[in-house]
Amino acid sequence: MSSTGQGRPAQAAQPVTSDREIVISRVIDAPRELVFEAFTEVRHLSRWWGPEGFTTTTQSFEFRVGGVWDFTMHGPDGTDYPEWITWTEITPPERIALLHGESRDDPNAFESVLTFTPDGVTTRIEMRTVFPTKELRDEAVEKYHAIEGGHQTLNNLAAYVAEIAHNGEEG
Repeated sequence: MSSTGQGRPAQAAQPVTSDREIVISRVIDAPRELVFEAFTEVRHLSRWWGPEGFTTTTQSFEFRVGGVWDFTMHGPDGTDYPEWITWTEITPPERIALLHGESRDDPNAFESVLTFTPDGVTTRIEMRTVFPTKELRDEAVEKYHAIEGGHQTLNNLAAYVAEIAHNGEEG
């Protein structure tokens, strides 16, 4: 094994996924613990999740590794989108990894890693999503407007967290 500078092992080469990735980030004017809570409790998620004009109905929610969030997103045009997430890693209040698809057996499900980084009184949230293929990533961007929708979702989160922080509802 080769080593680097300080006698540490060299990092293993990371697989190239840039043509299959979408990375979206935003600084949110709230402490990391509050942003993490808003992302991990169904009572919060149902009030901000999704792009502008969408609402969410949860069928089941269990926030733990191996737990599932089974929900439907309702589009502004009345279209329902069945959604399914299983949590694959949870490190409060720093990181969440998940698998997201239309159902448990969805062959097109994608992986997302969310990181919550404190920066003074603000929090930088980053969503890094990796699709199984470049084609599925491109379809998500072109047909479902995934990049714009991701930005709108984080904007909704920021507005919601600001509201609950202002009203003293956290915790």
